[in-house]
Amino acid sequence: MIILTGATGTGKSDWALALAETLPVEIVSCDSAQVFRGLDIGTAKPDAATRARVPHHLLDLRDPAESYSAGEFVTDATAALHAILARGRLPVVVGGTMLYLRALLQGMAPLPGARTDLREEIDAQAAREGWPALHAQLARLDPAAAARIHANDRQRIQRALEVVRATGTPISTWQSSGTAASSPFAFHAWALVPMDRAVLHERIAKRFHEMMAAGLLEEVRALHARPDLTTQHPAIRAVGYRQLWRYLAGDGSLEQAVERAIAATRQLAKRQLTWLKSSLPMEKMDPQLPGACAAWTARVHAIREPPVIS
Repeated sequence: MIILTGATGTGKSDWALALAETLPVEIVSCDSAQVFRGLDIGTAKPDAATRARVPHHLLDLRDPAESYSAGEFVTDATAALHAILARGRLPVVVGGTMLYLRALLQGMAPLPGARTDLREEIDAQAAREGWPALHAQLARLDPAAAARIHANDRQRIQRALEVVRATGTPISTWQSSGTAASSPFAFHAWALVPMDRAVLHERIAKRFHEMMAAGLLEEVRALHARPDLTTQHPAIRAVGYRQLWRYLAGDGSLEQAVERAIAATRQLAKRQLTWLKSSLPMEKMDPQLPGACAAWTARVHAIREPPVIS
C-alpha cells in the first residue's frame, strides 16, 4: 500500500486524486473527523462527484454523537485494504491523524476498557480547573504520557487519566508492555513537509475562509441545533467546529471565532510536523516545490510497475 501523510493544508488529497488519474487507486481516509457524518465542509471531505470517480473508504462511519477509536480505525482500515488489494487495485492511505497512522503500522497495545463514571468525573474536574491543570496532574502520574500529549488535547488527557485512575498503572506502561502486532502490509510512505511554514500558514487561512464561504457556519449551526451534541463529543472538538460552536454559544464575535479556528489549525499543523520528525521511516517531500506532485506520481508508478530486466 501507499501512505501519503503530512500536515493539514499541505495538499494530500489533491496529490492522491492526481495519482488516481493514472493508476487504479482507491483511497483509505486516515482522518479522525471525516469519519463523522455531517462534518463535510470543515473536514475537506471529498464531494459526491469525487467519490463516484475515485472510491473512498472510512468516510461517514459514525454519527457525530458517537465515538470512534484508533482501534476501530485499524480494524476498518485493515478490512478495506485487504478488499482493495483483492480487487487488484492500489490502496492509498491518505490523512494526517498521526495516532491512527501509527496504530495501523505499529499495531495497538491492549488497553483497559472505557469507564464512563471516570470520564464524567474527569470532565467535571476539567470544567472546574481547566484541561491544562489536568495535564499537570497527568505529568505527576504519568510523565511519559504527559510529554507526548499537548496540554489542550482533551481526549488524550482524559483517556490517560482514566486508565491510571482505573488501574493504578500509567497508560504509557500499558502501551510499552503490550504485544501489539505490526502491520501485515508492505508499504511505501511519504510525508508532505513544507519548508516554508509561512506559505503553509497562508494556505491554511485561505482554505478556512473558503470553507466559510462554502457554508461551514451553517454546517456547524445544524450540529449546534441538535440537543444531543455538546463540546464533550469528539466530533465537536474537531478543529474549526469547536471554535464556531463557541461563537454560536455566545462566546465572542464571528471574526474572533474565525481567527481562533485558523490559529488552532496552524497549531495542529505544527504538532503534525513535529510528530513527523520522529515518526516511522518515510520519505519527506516539500509540496511547495515545482513539479513535486508529478515526481511523486512517477515514483509510485515505478514501484507498482518495476522495469523488466532482460
